[in-house]
Amino acid sequence: MGVTSTHDLRVRAGEFLSRPGAAVLLDLDGTLVDSEPMQRAAFAAYFASRGWDVPETVVRQFMGRRGRESFAAIQGPWAGEDPVALTDAVIALTDPLTHPPVAVPGAAEAIRAWRERGLPVSLVTSAFRTWAEEALELLGVVGLGVRLVTAEDTPVGKPAPAPFLLGAERLGVDPADCLAAEDSVAGLASARAAGVGLAIGVTTSLDADTLTGAGADAVVPDLTALAP
Repeated sequence: MGVTSTHDLRVRAGEFLSRPGAAVLLDLDGTLVDSEPMQRAAFAAYFASRGWDVPETVVRQFMGRRGRESFAAIQGPWAGEDPVALTDAVIALTDPLTHPPVAVPGAAEAIRAWRERGLPVSLVTSAFRTWAEEALELLGVVGLGVRLVTAEDTPVGKPAPAPFLLGAERLGVDPADCLAAEDSVAGLASARAAGVGLAIGVTTSLDADTLTGAGADAVVPDLTALAP
């Protein structure tokens, strides 16, 4: 059953995280740091440089997934090309000066509060470790013991369950005792397949109906409601 108000969600999340063995698994891009505009702009610039007319609905399918797996799985004019080379070309066009990533409201505060309570927290991201570490600096939460699961760590990425399963494993907890926050369909599918106990959708990239349909128990505009 979905949560219908900020108060209800804060209560539900608080109760969930108060039980023994509870932990938090967090997506990065679009959940903690709003970097999706930067990423979409990089994809759009690369597609334009190739003369490819790729609809925005298709570009959105890349969000929340590893680039190389997206190029291999999503139909488009790149069929038959090396997905790793395609991904590298898109990354090269990423421009944080034109589209600077910004912290999602409540993200840093929630992480600090959870860690102060002794709750284990891990990022579970399709991004590479270098960006994940930079994002922790941007949020101002370096040194708080936040663990990382990044693109280098699992043989397959989201929407497969492997990233969230590894996140729970590294925290030494059962996935069913984890609250997960995600902003993408692929991410929610991954969290649900891993068996997380409470999945929160963040509407920085997609609308509430889409995230609810993807398996979110509740949907919020940012992480303010999750900060204890």
